Amino acid sequence: MDERIFQFKAGQPIPDWDLQHRLSISNPVGPECRDTGTIFRINSTFMDVTDQPYMSRQWLGGGVSFAVLGLAAFIFSAADIVGHNKNSLEGIPFASVVIALIAISLFSYIAVKYGRDEFFALKRRPIRFNREEKKIYTIRRRRLFPKQGQGDITWEIPWDEKSIFCIHRGSADNKHTYHIRHYDVDHNGNVVRAFSIGRKWEEKENLQGLLSQWNYWCWYMNHGPVSLPKPPMFFSEHEDLRESFLFCMYDFGMQASAVYRITMMPFILLMTGYRRLAVCTSRHPIWPKAVADVSIIDPDDPYNEPRGATPIGWGQTVLAKQRGDYPTDPKKEVKEWRGEQDPALNALLWAEDIPPRH
Repeated sequence: MDERIFQFKAGQPIPDWDLQHRLSISNPVGPECRDTGTIFRINSTFMDVTDQPYMSRQWLGGGVSFAVLGLAAFIFSAADIVGHNKNSLEGIPFASVVIALIAISLFSYIAVKYGRDEFFALKRRPIRFNREEKKIYTIRRRRLFPKQGQGDITWEIPWDEKSIFCIHRGSADNKHTYHIRHYDVDHNGNVVRAFSIGRKWEEKENLQGLLSQWNYWCWYMNHGPVSLPKPPMFFSEHEDLRESFLFCMYDFGMQASAVYRITMMPFILLMTGYRRLAVCTSRHPIWPKAVADVSIIDPDDPYNEPRGATPIGWGQTVLAKQRGDYPTDPKKEVKEWRGEQDPALNALLWAEDIPPRH
């Protein structure tokens, strides 16, 4: 579920479950290290990764589109009723007026609250891990009228043990969902603001991927890109129609059968339309000058990717893997890990209310 719908509760303490599952930036949380599909680009200076809503933004786009259509339908219906009763408005049932006002208010609220960050906003909201500055920079919202060098609205988080990163547990469709979340708190320990990194996972067994992902980000920030396994894919910073379609198709199952995909194709195409509408009405993010100045890439950096023959996006990467030109499941063992050595069993331990200690 899109973390923008079920947002954090500002002014309240961090949820107990999240705080129990706080993540260390210096100690591994599992026996393996791998990216799980979160990266736009990586080099010796910084790594740009996705925020949690990125991969499934078509769902929120569809919800907002439905709200706009509902709003338009009720407004036109109300105008038509008033037009037919303009000589005697007293003939309009009071209950109809109340229902229309409630519906218009509800649809307007949804369209404005959630549509402002989806349509006419940003094509992506990258989260930048800058290992040189030991900071994370995250673009949160489009700045409508930025001044010279101001860029979009960007938060800055220090990469140290004082920063609070947790596994957040939510629920959707009677399933537990998980993602990695950062919390800023005030002097009383109450949440001021929060954001999520990477992607969400469903069911406790899939915490294996989340823990491996955290190890990957921490290794980069603490040791650099040396010896890091390749990401399974670099997301395109210039998403085209094919990429939008593949996002929506794979959202219905990476290993789904051809029959299932053909059956679901009308719905996949509809979701593709929502995603394209969101992407095409938005612009590319603009980093503040202060962030851009500390994100200079050495032209001779051997770890600057993607470049050259490296595939970018779903389409190119799938074909490269089929040809054997790109690794299928790149990962490495974490030799420093002293806990449960089976990644799946370790994930089940982390899913408990009291996770394993480092």
